[in-house]
Amino acid sequence: MHVRSLILGAITSAFILPIAALAESTKTVVLVHGAFADGSAWNKVIPLLQEEGLKTIAVQLPMTSLADDVAFTQRAIDNAEGEVVLVGHSWGGVVITEAGADEDVTSLVYVSAFAPKAGEHIHDILDDAHKVRGVPTVDGFAAPIVDEHKFIRLSDETVVTYFAPDIPEADARLIAAGQGRLHAAALDQAPSEQAWDAKPSWYIVAANDQMIAPAVQREQAERIGATTVEIPASHVGMLSKPEDVAGVIIDAAK
Repeated sequence: MHVRSLILGAITSAFILPIAALAESTKTVVLVHGAFADGSAWNKVIPLLQEEGLKTIAVQLPMTSLADDVAFTQRAIDNAEGEVVLVGHSWGGVVITEAGADEDVTSLVYVSAFAPKAGEHIHDILDDAHKVRGVPTVDGFAAPIVDEHKFIRLSDETVVTYFAPDIPEADARLIAAGQGRLHAAALDQAPSEQAWDAKPSWYIVAANDQMIAPAVQREQAERIGATTVEIPASHVGMLSKPEDVAGVIIDAAK
């Protein structure tokens, strides 16, 4: 009886230990889009992540305020399985800087994104770079359209010419038609925490970006101590260079 118990115990352990190890290794990538976009911005990256066995959630932000966007992202983190790799594009970088403080988030990936300090808003970053230190400006955000409710969008031609010039024009016009609107007040709202201070971070610099100057991106990547990868892409590198973007996210997941 004692021998049989030992054998059964060994068999049980042989099955339980791998299952436990698998559970521990489960990771979910939570993808946070930027302004003038929606969750479909990640459609070319998601299949590449899933091929690597990573679960994925693309958040749909309301973009009514930073607090609302963080709350939506927090719900995605709460619904994720295992550890979370939190990825933010553009405005999404502000969102993940605060939401990334959640204990389930193990790493952050910024994709041509803002990476503010706690208490710092986008205007602080851009004014310091362009007005104080003379970093050359880019043209993409020169003429946003603000409606009567103070939600911001880009013209179709701005999307085609500056926002997404390195994807087929028909695809860029789809982005323009379905773009999300960011409330203007959000630009003056700052994260209360800076998750990158305590979490390993990666930063993808888009060398041909005409929305956020590449020099500004490089400075932010250096400031947060991120592992930095530069790709020859516009602001929407996840659509024009999905393999490169997915590769960095997969590295962060490892």
